[in-house]
Amino acid sequence: MMRIDIISAVPELLQGPLDHSIVGRARKSGKVEIAVHDLRAYSTDKHGKVDDYPFGGGAGLVMTPQPVFDCIGSLKQEREYREIIFPTPDALLLDQPTVNKLSLHDNIIILCGHYKGIDQRIRDELVTLEISIGDYVLSGGELPAMVLVDSMVRLLPGVLGDAESALDDSFQDGMLSPPVYTRPASFRGLSVPETLTSGNHERIRLWREEKALERTREVRPDLYRKFINKK
Repeated sequence: MMRIDIISAVPELLQGPLDHSIVGRARKSGKVEIAVHDLRAYSTDKHGKVDDYPFGGGAGLVMTPQPVFDCIGSLKQEREYREIIFPTPDALLLDQPTVNKLSLHDNIIILCGHYKGIDQRIRDELVTLEISIGDYVLSGGELPAMVLVDSMVRLLPGVLGDAESALDDSFQDGMLSPPVYTRPASFRGLSVPETLTSGNHERIRLWREEKALERTREVRPDLYRKFINKK
């Protein structure tokens, strides 16, 4: 079973998303164990302070090393971790192959940054993997942590009702997903493509491949070029 330990200075931000939908069901069924740790509980400051002003001046506050080192040190006494992940915008972008690989690990720590960032010594000495979810800045690492958790947990065996569902997602084969339709076949004069209602599985497969290529070419030409070059 996968275990994910999330370290946050604002753990309240994680309470709702972890208890509902796919992640919530996976926790209740024992497919994944997720624990959230309040970083302030590890601070030696009498007020639970976990940040300070940056050396050299400048705006903003920086998360101090002491609480993080102590928290991760405490967790590592209980088990070994395959990765200690720090979500940060100045890192490589998260992609599906990375998620696929991470979903095979058993124990993972996700460290949520806040304020202006974290002391570089934390990154140098403790963090094993840095991941960005996009070229933009958020107020903290809690939302990226949830993105990462959701993307991994849905790939765990038995989490999705249909085991093949995740295999058909965008990016799994290097392309975006094709359009999808459901009942009714006709809605307000708008009809489902005839191929999808034909019952001809080979025609349907070819249609989906064609539409996936078409959508990838229009929306993500960078992915399209990579896919074509691989072929």
